[in-house]
Amino acid sequence: MRRKRRLHKPEFKAQVALTAIKGEMTMAEMVKKFEVQATQINQWKRQLLDNAGDVFSQAQQASESNEKTVQELPAKIGQLTMENDFLERGLEKIHGPRGKKW
Repeated sequence: MRRKRRLHKPEFKAQVALTAIKGEMTMAEMVKKFEVQATQINQWKRQLLDNAGDVFSQAQQASESNEKTVQELPAKIGQLTMENDFLERGLEKIHGPRGKKW
């Protein structure tokens, strides 16, 4: 009977690839321990080595975009406060100082 196809989480893939890179275990031991084919372990190892540099560039880009967002937030808060005050004054002109109870 055929085994159902499994989807592995990225954390698991990273753990297996790091174990393969470290070389602490033989391929046969890793296959038995993680229950994954040797070709799959080699693919994950190659992917990790090929994309290792992207990890640091993505972290830097994320921190830059976070800083930009944090700088824009006070301006947005000020704008929304002004709009809210403007609308409140308009309602006071229409319905009087006590306003209409909805």
